[in-house]
Amino acid sequence: MTSLTVQLDAALSSPAPTIFGAISIDLPGRQINLLDGAASLTFNGRNYTGRDPVYGTLSAISNLTDGMGNEAPRLSITLLPASDAAAADLAGPDMQGSVVTIYFGAVERTTGQVVPNPHLLFVGELDVPFLTAGENMRELEYEVASIFERFFADDEGARLSDGFHQSIWPGEKGFAFQTGVPQGVYWGVEAPPRPVTNTGLGFGGIGGVFGGDMWLLNQ
Repeated sequence: MTSLTVQLDAALSSPAPTIFGAISIDLPGRQINLLDGAASLTFNGRNYTGRDPVYGTLSAISNLTDGMGNEAPRLSITLLPASDAAAADLAGPDMQGSVVTIYFGAVERTTGQVVPNPHLLFVGELDVPFLTAGENMRELEYEVASIFERFFADDEGARLSDGFHQSIWPGEKGFAFQTGVPQGVYWGVEAPPRPVTNTGLGFGGIGGVFGGDMWLLNQ
């Protein structure tokens, strides 16, 4: 069973389908919607073109690699920025984490319209940029991590407190009026050892196996 729509499956089964790849990058305050060639196509409410007037063109998309162990699937994209300023902007730290979406689709030759619906291949986020510049060339390669990368985020630094809780959910005051909590719960750090108390209780059982003091945790 295919995950493609009936229309797209039929188009790809034709003798010579017209196919395309599309990528969208949701930068802070701006969207980049690029095709892998010179064209203009509209789907999912976005217009994809072969060249962005500010950020240039798409040069390459690497093969998607499976993650191993504690790594999520990754790929890389290469952009050809339109200017030095665009290259510096794209490589800036504010761009890290921007959502990247990649589609594969086909075009109806007689109408020039996109066959419903392009297949979603990958959803991830910008990770690490590599800017390369030389004589008459300028390219920016970005490593893109799958959205599954978020599953490997740990809870180090998390606190079971009102301040931390409201930093995640502003205005949610579930911890604001907690009183009389007998025991602290530690998140992201190892709990300190609990103190012990000598009770002075003695058990003179058989052979004195339980003779002497009994040590109890002081709850």
